[in-house]
Amino acid sequence: MPIIILIASLGLLLLLITVAKLNTFLALIAAALFVGICNGMDLQKLTTSITTGTGSTLGSVVLVLGFGVMLGSLLTETGATQKISEQLIYFFGPQRAKLAVLLTAFVVGIALFYNAGFVVLVPLVFSLFAQTGQPLVYLAIAMCSALSVTHGFLPPHPGPTAVATMFKADVGKTLIYGFIVAVPALLAAGIIFPEWVKKIKAIPPLGLFNLEVFKQTDLPSFGTSLLTALLPVLLMAVATGSELLLTKDAHFYHLLKFLGDPGIAMLIAVLFALLVLGAARRKSIKLLMDRSALSLQAVTPIFLIIAAGGAFKQVLLDSGTGTVITAYFQQSSLSPLLLGWLVATVIRIAIGSATVAALTAAAIVQPLIATGAVQPELMVLSIGAGSLMCSHVNDSGFWMFKEYFGLSLADTFRSWTVMETIVGVMGLLGVLVLQALL
Repeated sequence: MPIIILIASLGLLLLLITVAKLNTFLALIAAALFVGICNGMDLQKLTTSITTGTGSTLGSVVLVLGFGVMLGSLLTETGATQKISEQLIYFFGPQRAKLAVLLTAFVVGIALFYNAGFVVLVPLVFSLFAQTGQPLVYLAIAMCSALSVTHGFLPPHPGPTAVATMFKADVGKTLIYGFIVAVPALLAAGIIFPEWVKKIKAIPPLGLFNLEVFKQTDLPSFGTSLLTALLPVLLMAVATGSELLLTKDAHFYHLLKFLGDPGIAMLIAVLFALLVLGAARRKSIKLLMDRSALSLQAVTPIFLIIAAGGAFKQVLLDSGTGTVITAYFQQSSLSPLLLGWLVATVIRIAIGSATVAALTAAAIVQPLIATGAVQPELMVLSIGAGSLMCSHVNDSGFWMFKEYFGLSLADTFRSWTVMETIVGVMGLLGVLVLQALL
């Protein structure tokens, strides 16, 4: 019954948005209430679940998104993104802008969590769009495919890191295998697939980014621009490295972990941008802050939609939908790698969160690791690939992509959802090939 209710709730959500033209935030909350009531949840528990899901989801991303939007605005308003994009275009050529943004996103995504990487790189995508004339969705899919691959396959991202710990997998070997599996996934989802979405038209929110073209004399240096854009990445990378080099009782370890916290790292980058791109170049700090405020106003609806998506996800969890799915797969006799991928896929479709899907799937298939039937590192990657599959309306990443680029639901499914699915399928194929070769 919970599965039928889940399917009905997704149908209701789509009807409310596409037919009734209801606000997405309101539609998501209505769908969450529908799931809870139909599953017989206590009404007080249902409201608590919605409140908890809203707060926990928004609380985990609001600093990263807020400071990320401000950093993106500062990079754009000072000409830093134009300078970076010009250098990338010079190196790769205008016709290879897609490759430029994909490689940049992959490097940034290794250390930066998905949401942080997205908001840091979106201004670069807009700038490349303005300078090359390449379709916006075409470039955006290339960027998001690289961020998704790192998010699903590579430590130190939360999903692969937690699963590797559960399986006692070698993190270094997981990284090496992850890089190998990433290649075909990136080629398929980030290089080949964007050619099929060139005609999708993006209508981003007004005021989100200023696409003014600066004179060369008004641009900051490439080194300063790149350092400012990558500062959050560097801080998080140093914090991650401290886990390998320092003991947890060392004072310096805690300092580095503090500086590398995603929200703090983004704040430091914003302050650094104000200093080196603003004050040092005699730019009006007030004007830069006013422009950042406009960007924050433009992104406010995205905050609400992400929060409502979190409420929907929490009700699905608290109503027992995840438990039903887990029980269904526990007696399966499928190949361990395929089972891990399939369980993660089903939970991802039901719950929305890639990290929750990965951790739940890992708990289900963990007994198989003890049998020695499969390498734990490959199982980490198989589950990671499944956790990226079929992203749709209960995933905050779906709504971020839709709202930032102003797409319809249908176009978001055609671009974002298909891209995520390609990454998941190619990830599984890559893991199976690796298993055959090892």
